[in-house]
Amino acid sequence: MPTTPRWLDTEEQRAWLAYIEFSTHLSDHLNRQLRRDAGLTHADYTLLAHLSSVPDEALTMSELAERLKITRSRLTHAVTRLQQAGHVDRRDDPVNRRNQLAVLTDQGRELLERAAPGHVDAVRRAVFDALTAEQVREFAEIGEAINAALRRVDAGDDDVEGLPWRRR
Repeated sequence: MPTTPRWLDTEEQRAWLAYIEFSTHLSDHLNRQLRRDAGLTHADYTLLAHLSSVPDEALTMSELAERLKITRSRLTHAVTRLQQAGHVDRRDDPVNRRNQLAVLTDQGRELLERAAPGHVDAVRRAVFDALTAEQVREFAEIGEAINAALRRVDAGDDDVEGLPWRRR
């Protein structure tokens, strides 16, 4: 492990600061849009969307926490809130009784279907309308490369030097 930090060069710092600014601004923008139009947070919308994207519209709490990259405790609070609102149910997992399933309700699906068009429009206007087709492709590749590096680091392999996208 190096004892001296590998400081960001000017272009890396520019990219990092742009990312920090746009990710914070985008998150705030999407939260405001979803709260205004559907009474949901972006985090709750994402949770409902994950449930809607799988067969039976149900995931174990562990699977859902992993997909959302949040703690089980934070997920429990979110699911409880959405359950009280009638958007999600909790059931015992018939395959493994030690697990609980988070299940999208009809009311939750209807809310998601009402919220989706406005949300997609907000994403399109804020992100994709600002980019060329080539930039969209590059944006996808950049996101995939960063996700691959994060998966390696999370798996305990801190050596990201060997990744194919790494600059030499």
